Amino acid sequence: MLGLERQSAAAAHWTELQYQVALRTDESGSGRLVLVVDQDAEGMIPSEQKGTTELLAFLVAHYLGPEWELENIVVASSVRRKGLGARLVDELLARARKAGSEAVFLEVRESNQAARMLYEKLGFEAAGRRKRYYVNPQEDAILYRCGFQASLRDGL
Repeated sequence: MLGLERQSAAAAHWTELQYQVALRTDESGSGRLVLVVDQDAEGMIPSEQKGTTELLAFLVAHYLGPEWELENIVVASSVRRKGLGARLVDELLARARKAGSEAVFLEVRESNQAARMLYEKLGFEAAGRRKRYYVNPQEDAILYRCGFQASLRDGL
């Protein structure tokens, strides 16, 4: 994951320890979801089942009941614009709805127009701005939120 993330300038750059924490099981009721797509996968597979094949894309989200935060998403440059990012985010949204969550949040570099268009297409709405949130280069983050109506959460 770290190797793939380092190839993407727009990704959130984490340390090896941060990835280890993301993959650790949490007994507190909060936790992380890690979805991966590899070269042999027909779809997403849970991180604990991934083999040794080439990693093409991944998503890390943090559950902070009743909400989720999409913390990191990376798609290999060789397979961008093939729908892998959308599939990962769709799967996160489906799991959040199924869990009865209220919303999924994320932030993205203001200049990352491709990601912003994808999030908006998937139902996210701009909800704020964090000035100078990113470094190297310094840039604002645009906050996005995808909320779920009570009728969808409650099955009404």
